[in-house]
Amino acid sequence: MKKLFNFKKSPACEYCAHGRFTPDSTAILCVKKGIMLPSSHCKLFKYDALKRRPRQAPKISTDFSEEDFSL
Repeated sequence: MKKLFNFKKSPACEYCAHGRFTPDSTAILCVKKGIMLPSSHCKLFKYDALKRRPRQAPKISTDFSEEDFSL
């Protein structure tokens, strides 16, 4: 079976299938281990692709001049 998602990053509790964020997003509530830090992980780590948070979109500069568009 072909993998749908290529996971090459180090494991972290913030995208583990067993963990849930606390309401203030400072810790992870793990079903298996209890309270964990988002960057930590354990041997029970199970990757969940739907938990990945997208990166912020880059800011687009709008201060262009006429010289920027001329050849």
